[in-house]
Amino acid sequence: MAPHAEESVGTHTGHADVQHQQENERNMPKPGEYIQFDHLPAGGPLNRWSHFMTRDHDYPGAQAMLYSAGVPNKDMMKNAPHVGIATVWWEGNPCKAVQKQNMLPWQFNTIGVSDGITMGSEGMRFSLQSREIIADSIETVTCAQRHDANISIPGCDKNMPGVIMAAARHNRPFVMIYGGTMRRGHSQLLDKPINISTCYEAVGSYRYGVLKASCKKQSGAEATASEVMDDIEEHACPGVGACGGMYTANTMATAIEAMGLCLPGSSSFPAESPQKRSECERAAEAIRICMEKDIRPRDLITRRSFMNALKLTMVLGGSTNAVLHFLAMANSADVDLTLEDIHRVSEATPFLADLAPSGKHYMEDLCNVGGTPAVLKYLIAVGLIDGGIPTVTGKTLAENVSSWPSLDPGQTIIRDITKPIKKSGHLRILYGNFAPGGAVAKITGLEGDFFTGRARVFNKEHELNSALSAGLIKDEEEGQVLIVRYEGPKGGPGMPEQLQASAAIMGAGLKKIALVTDGRYSGASHGFIVGHVVPEAAVGGPIALVEDGDLITIDAVKNSIDIIEASGIKGAAGIAAELERRRRGWKPPKMKPVRGVLAKYARLVGDASHGAVTDAGGPAW
Repeated sequence: MAPHAEESVGTHTGHADVQHQQENERNMPKPGEYIQFDHLPAGGPLNRWSHFMTRDHDYPGAQAMLYSAGVPNKDMMKNAPHVGIATVWWEGNPCKAVQKQNMLPWQFNTIGVSDGITMGSEGMRFSLQSREIIADSIETVTCAQRHDANISIPGCDKNMPGVIMAAARHNRPFVMIYGGTMRRGHSQLLDKPINISTCYEAVGSYRYGVLKASCKKQSGAEATASEVMDDIEEHACPGVGACGGMYTANTMATAIEAMGLCLPGSSSFPAESPQKRSECERAAEAIRICMEKDIRPRDLITRRSFMNALKLTMVLGGSTNAVLHFLAMANSADVDLTLEDIHRVSEATPFLADLAPSGKHYMEDLCNVGGTPAVLKYLIAVGLIDGGIPTVTGKTLAENVSSWPSLDPGQTIIRDITKPIKKSGHLRILYGNFAPGGAVAKITGLEGDFFTGRARVFNKEHELNSALSAGLIKDEEEGQVLIVRYEGPKGGPGMPEQLQASAAIMGAGLKKIALVTDGRYSGASHGFIVGHVVPEAAVGGPIALVEDGDLITIDAVKNSIDIIEASGIKGAAGIAAELERRRRGWKPPKMKPVRGVLAKYARLVGDASHGAVTDAGGPAW
C-alpha cells in the first residue's frame, strides 16, 4: 500500500486483504536501513523467519536453548511459528490463547516509566526517552529471536507509540492490546469523582489556601485541608490501568484503534473488565489471521490511517503529546506526516467530547455508552472517518464496527457533529518569531482564543514549581505568560511533562495566566498552554532570548505566537534587532548529564516538530 494512499473522508467498506499485493507495491523498509533477515514467502508455512533458525542443524545451540526454554517436541521446533508477547508489564497475557492456535508464545518484557509517579521530579526526564527504549527493545528481541509475529501489550502514554514504532521497524504481523483504562475514584470529603489529575490540581488549591471539604468527616467534625489531600491521594486511583481521562494514554489507544492496529473496543475496555480478558484470548486468533493473510504493520500504518487517528484525536479532545507521537510513528513507518498536516486536520475537525481534563466524563463512562467502536461507527456514518482502511482482523474498520451498538441516544459525552463544543480542533499548531519551527497549543475554546501578557521566565521547571509552592504566582491586572525553558528534548534532557505547574495553577484558581515551554504538558493539563516550542532554548531558539517583561501574544485563530515588544521596542524589525543583540550575549548552557541514557538521548534526539526521534535515518559515518 502506497504511503500516500487516498485520504478520503468518506465511508469505505471494501474487504481489506493485502495477501496478494506485490512486494514492490508495498511500503517496506528501504534496503540498508535495517538488517534484512531471510524469510519464507507468504502463502506457505507461518514460521517464515524462525524457520532459518530451527531448520535442520544450522543452529544447534539455538535449538538446544529453545528446547530448554520449553519447546515440547521436534515437530513444534521445526514447524510452529514463534510469536513474541511484548508486555509493558500487565498481569494478563494472551500466551495460552496463542498456544491454542498451535503456536509458540514467547513472553518478553520491555520497560515502562510511570508518568504519574515521576511527574514534577527529575524522574520525569526519563519518560519520553523510554518510548525509544521500548521501540528498540521490541525490535531487538523480535529480530534477534526471529519471531514470526508480535503481540504487544502497552498500558501508558509513551508505551503505545513505542510498540507501534517497533512494529513499523520489524514489520512482522502485529496486534496491539491496550492494557486498559483505570476506573475513576471517588472522594468522600469532596463528594465527587476524582482521578490522578485531581491530585495535582488539589495541591494548587492546598498551597494557595483554597482547598476545602464539601462534606464533614464520618465523625461529624470538619475536615482540614490536609485531610482532604489524604482522601484524594488514597482514592484517586482505585485499581489498575492507565489514567482514566482523555489523557495521553487513552488518546493514543483510541487513535491506534482508529488506525486498525488493535481489536475493536481495545481502547475503551477498562483494565479490570471481563472484556479485556476476552480481548487477550481473541488476539491470538487475530495474529493468526495477520500471519495467514500476510497483513503487516506497514500495510496498516499509512497516511489514510494517520488521518483517522488525527481526526479522532480532535473529536475526543486528546493530548498534545499525540502530535509528538504521531510524528514519531510516521517516521518509523516512512509515512510523510508533518505539522502542516496536523494543522489542516485540526482546522477541519470539530471537537465533540465532554471528557476530562476539560470535560467531566472519563473513558469508563464512554465505554458504558458504546465505547470507541460506537464513536467510530458514528464518525464513519457522518463521513468524518475513513471506514475503508484495513485492520488486524482482516476486515475493514467499517466492517469491524458495523455490528457494534450505536452510541446511546441519551448519552451526553459525544455531541452531535452539528452541535460541537468547538467547530475546529483544540490542538493548534502555532508559528511566529517566538517559535519559528512551530509549537503545539491545547485550546478547547473554554480559555478563549487569544492571550497577551508579560513574560515571566523560568530556566527550569523546578523554578516555576518552587514559585508556585511559595505562593509567589498571583493574578495581576495585566496577563502573565509563564515561560519554562531549557526543558526541550536536548535541554531537559528528555522533554519532561509539566502537569504539576499547570494543574497547580488551575487548582489555585489563577485566571490571567498562559503557560509556554519547550518541554511538554501532560494529557491531563488544561488551560491556556503552549508546548513543544521549536527551536528549543538549548540550541539557541528565541525562547532562550526572551526576558522578563517582554510582551507575548498567542492567537489560536491566526495560529501564531509572537514577541510583540522586547525591552520596550515594538515593530518586527526592531524586535528582530533586539533579539539579535541578546543572541550575541547568549551562551549555551553546559550539557547535563554528559553520560548515561539521558546524555545519549540528548546527543541523538531531534526536535519536537519532527517527533523528537532518535532514528531519523542517514549514515552513521
